[in-house]
Amino acid sequence: MPFQVLDLHDNQLTALPDDIGQLTSLQVLNVERNQLTYLPRSIGNLAQLQTLNVKDNKLKELPDTLGELRSLRTLDISENEIQRLPQMLAHVRTLETLSLDASSMVYPPQEVCSAGTEAIQQFLCKESGLEYYPPSQYLLPVLEQDGAENSRDSPDGPTDRFSREEVEWQNRFSDYEKRKEQKMLEKLEFERRLELGQREHAQLLQQSSSQKDEILQTVKEEQSRLEQGLSERQRYLDAERQRLQEQLKQTEQNISNRIQKLLQENQRQKKSSEILKSLENERIRMEQLMSITQEETENLRRREIASAMQQMLTESCKNRLIQMAYESQRQSLVQQACSSMAEMDERFQQILSWQQMDQNKAISQILQESAMQKAAFEALQAKKDLMLQRIRSQEMISEQRWALSNLLQQLLKEKTQREEELREILMELEAKSETKQENYWLIQYQRLLNQKPLSLKLQEEGMERPLATLLVELSAEHYLPIFAHHRISLDMLGRMSPEDLAKVGVTEAGLQHEILRRVQELLDAARMQPELLKPPKAKVLEPLEPTAPEEFPEPVRPSAPPSELEVPTSECVVCLEREAQMIFLNCGHICCCQQCCQPLRTCPLCRQEIAQRLRIYHSS
Repeated sequence: MPFQVLDLHDNQLTALPDDIGQLTSLQVLNVERNQLTYLPRSIGNLAQLQTLNVKDNKLKELPDTLGELRSLRTLDISENEIQRLPQMLAHVRTLETLSLDASSMVYPPQEVCSAGTEAIQQFLCKESGLEYYPPSQYLLPVLEQDGAENSRDSPDGPTDRFSREEVEWQNRFSDYEKRKEQKMLEKLEFERRLELGQREHAQLLQQSSSQKDEILQTVKEEQSRLEQGLSERQRYLDAERQRLQEQLKQTEQNISNRIQKLLQENQRQKKSSEILKSLENERIRMEQLMSITQEETENLRRREIASAMQQMLTESCKNRLIQMAYESQRQSLVQQACSSMAEMDERFQQILSWQQMDQNKAISQILQESAMQKAAFEALQAKKDLMLQRIRSQEMISEQRWALSNLLQQLLKEKTQREEELREILMELEAKSETKQENYWLIQYQRLLNQKPLSLKLQEEGMERPLATLLVELSAEHYLPIFAHHRISLDMLGRMSPEDLAKVGVTEAGLQHEILRRVQELLDAARMQPELLKPPKAKVLEPLEPTAPEEFPEPVRPSAPPSELEVPTSECVVCLEREAQMIFLNCGHICCCQQCCQPLRTCPLCRQEIAQRLRIYHSS
């Protein structure tokens, strides 16, 4: 069988040999996680190479001879220092998956690299002046040519079947890579949309805050304007009141001046009466002197007295009228001042009520907008939480699928290795034994391939019979290995929730609730009749047929001579005294005894981390 797979990952290699192009039948080359700084140009001679993985190295450029790989389907150059792709890569028409770091690329541009493999190939074809065709039009001739060469190189039936299975697994792996790339693109698109939503939400919050600040500023300006108007009105009222008070003071002063004048006039009248008396005396004296008759003097006196009395009456009437006018004017001024004060109070109260109404309206509007913003933020937050939960679930599913694919690849590699070992043993036995033994060993080999691993078989036999029957009735027998691996019993299921089942690996929501309901019914029935949960002594649950080849088959006692079939035992590589009894997973090496394997964390042979330890029991 020609050399088709070369796996050199995690070996600290700094360069590949220049004559690697002589491996013309090589289909898979894996040099992931090394220290390579360049690829030899002879790599273009690998005409049948379908998968090239140079992830996590120190490559800065790719050779132009990559364009000569006419069968290349998967190329992984991520986690390197590559910034430009060779233009000759456009001649690789079968390329389906190209993994690279789009953020560090210069040629092709980053937006083209982020769009996927098809966009990159279209860009390179356009730059080279070629017409782009999808890889599906070129894959069928390559696969037919590959199958024909395999059939010519390995004429026997099992090898051809193994090569077909390997091609089939390669196709499945490439399909998985496609789906993975598509999921990554969907994830990037969702993150972009989520970022846009967050930006819009931030803009809405900013706009609402700015509107809120504007409303508050408007309310403050209106309030300051009203306060300024009130202060001006108050100053006007104070000035008016002061003016009225001054007018009242001036009026009172005028009245007091008039009263003083009246008093002075009275004094003058008194003085005039004295003067009259003196005049009268003078007149009498003059009459006596001039011998005026008495009648004339009396008449004259009467006239003077009448004129003086008439003048006094007119002055008193004038004073009374002036006093009445002052009283009426004073009363009218007081009433006018009171009415203006009442009117000013009414206007002031009305302005205060308008200001209170405006403040209440603004506060209610602000509260309503804050409530609406809170509801919108809660809705956006709920939507964001839902989207993040979906992303986490998808990432969890993709991680589980990736782990299962890695485990399946490892099982396939171990299967291939065991098949090679068994084929060598069969070739040796064919040279030693007769033709009758050939069919016997093939039957034994097929029987070994059809058996389950010893650890899984022991775990499934230790399961409770009602639990296994329940899973078979619910068509969930594919979860038997998971329940056996976690050693889940009916009592544990009675205390578990659907979230716990989802963490274990049962993803169907309806199946989770149905399992918990049926288990609760079994537990309730067991409380009434405890003998229902007792396992039968005669029957043992038959394990289901596995879908993958077994790692450690049970020893089969052949009918051939025991000297040729006896498996040589190996001693412990630590103590070099006891027999190796433990198998390490995931590497599959049997190199330690039960006492020496407990403190170990890595395998002594390959230095891989030990995920699980299994005890091997040899049949007598």
